[in-house]
Amino acid sequence: MKLNEANEFWRDLKPISKVFQPDAPPEQYIADAATADERYYVPFTETVSSRPLWISPTQNKWCDILYAKQAGLVNRHYHPHEVFAYTLSGKWGYLEHDWIAHAGDFVYETPGEGHTLVAYDYPEPMKAIFIVKGPLIWLDENGDSTGYFDVHQYIAMCREHYEKVGLGAQLIDSLFR
Repeated sequence: MKLNEANEFWRDLKPISKVFQPDAPPEQYIADAATADERYYVPFTETVSSRPLWISPTQNKWCDILYAKQAGLVNRHYHPHEVFAYTLSGKWGYLEHDWIAHAGDFVYETPGEGHTLVAYDYPEPMKAIFIVKGPLIWLDENGDSTGYFDVHQYIAMCREHYEKVGLGAQLIDSLFR
């Protein structure tokens, strides 16, 4: 018996047989999601990369790990929908706010909030899980729109990078739900 099995009161329960409803896709399981293998991190800007974990093309949503090995920047933008973030390591924040996120910190971004994401120079790389719904609307220094970035551009960017690094463009398709 393993060390904690005596406390695992549920050991004699049988799993349910009807796991998925008809037409429900399988769950998404990724071992070592925050891997050190940099091939999985797609350059998002010159200093920040993104590891896609889950993508919904039909809902214009994705979940990823943003990654910066040193000081980094994601250009000014706002989201017309909510965004959730959980920090795994490092330090990051928004120039427009007075908080700095560290490992274990959670952030909820209000729809319509404009900001400039920065990763701080820190001994640990910045890694944060983001759940993004809808596009990023790029902003100039006055806060005026200069373009957008949505799930379809994200998919194309990931396919190009994965093909280039030898993982194969089709890898991104396995993340669709």
